[in-house]
Amino acid sequence: MGKTQKLTFISFFIALQVVLTRFLAVETPILRISFGFLPLAMVGIMFGPLWGGAAGAIADILGMLIFPKGAFFPGFTLSTALSGAIYGLVVYKRPKNIVNMAIATAIVVIFVNLGLNSLWISMTTGKALYALIGPRVIKNAIELPVRVVTIYVAWKTIGGYYLSQIRTN
Repeated sequence: MGKTQKLTFISFFIALQVVLTRFLAVETPILRISFGFLPLAMVGIMFGPLWGGAAGAIADILGMLIFPKGAFFPGFTLSTALSGAIYGLVVYKRPKNIVNMAIATAIVVIFVNLGLNSLWISMTTGKALYALIGPRVIKNAIELPVRVVTIYVAWKTIGGYYLSQIRTN
């Protein structure tokens, strides 16, 4: 796959992440339900941790610049970058099976969503971390299997096309 094709894929996924996170999400002050994780997972899986992390950071910054929803907080940019990088670290250049995708998703959910994001929300809203964690644990426990299946199905759909592009170049 050439550099132009690679950048086109990554740019598409960044734009898709911005749209899914900013427009097609249900949000409260402490919870957000969206499919914004999917494009970042695909970038990490297809192009590795460096591109996954960069795409996450770029998508978060672009989303805040173009469609702001409050003040910019760099902690959320770090979390988004780490999410893309984790999918790359765990799944890129490894078998693209549901087990590896589940491991990557569990790491993102536990350490990034429940850990870092809860801390950032506590810092930005002034709410006690312990008051936030209960609803966030429930939400993420419900979302975890949905995320795993969504990522796996998306890879089975998109991955075949992606792999054919790599083989032809």
